[in-house]
Amino acid sequence: MSNALLLTRQPADNQRLARQLEALGIGCESLPLLELVPVDETGAQRRLMLELDRYQAVIVVSRLAAKLGLDRLDQYWPQTPVGIDWLAVGPGSAEPLQNIGLPVQLPIDGQDSEALLRLPLWQSHFARADLKVLIWRGLGGREHLADQIRAAGGQVDYLELYERRSPAGLPVALTAVAARGVKGIVVLSSQALEYWHAAAGIDWQRQRDWRCWVPSARVAAQAADLGCHDVVICEGADDAAIIEAVQAHPLKD
Repeated sequence: MSNALLLTRQPADNQRLARQLEALGIGCESLPLLELVPVDETGAQRRLMLELDRYQAVIVVSRLAAKLGLDRLDQYWPQTPVGIDWLAVGPGSAEPLQNIGLPVQLPIDGQDSEALLRLPLWQSHFARADLKVLIWRGLGGREHLADQIRAAGGQVDYLELYERRSPAGLPVALTAVAARGVKGIVVLSSQALEYWHAAAGIDWQRQRDWRCWVPSARVAAQAADLGCHDVVICEGADDAAIIEAVQAHPLKD
């Protein structure tokens, strides 16, 4: 497939996005750069969920974090505790919460930590002396978000629900899709970018010339540091934002 766009999220996400892009005449390849593996619950994590009503805000940073966190919520709380602001970074992470009727707030001017922190509710939260925030996430990530909340005097705890791994056989699979004519790649996290760079190996000097769509200025800067020079920043990481960016900056024949 000549001039294909490589999608690198989880298989179901890639398939959904590929259908939409291919309907627009954009050829796609699929290769997840991350393997997401749920982690076993620890005693400390159990206490966080049992004490959920201590928090004024719960932030969900990914669709998988939302799904796994809701499984824990259902286990420990037959009725969701009141008085919590439920926040999501973007539409994908918000959807599982909305599906069970939780009143989720999410930014409308971006899908990153900075946009989330611009929500008006933080004005009153940061005025509290006892602000407590729980972040549902994978192992590691979103430190900037927690740092800003702590700098304002808040307490931040993490409910870490899954870990990210480099998929087995990624270098071989990447070589195979590259040989089929890939000219662009969608990379939606810093860790995915790192795994792409590592898996490319000696072919990195060529792959870094691919047009690279990323979700934020922070990931764009990291891509530039690795030598990528054709980087497009999407206005978020959801399907609509990616499609809009790909149409605005199409691959050249």
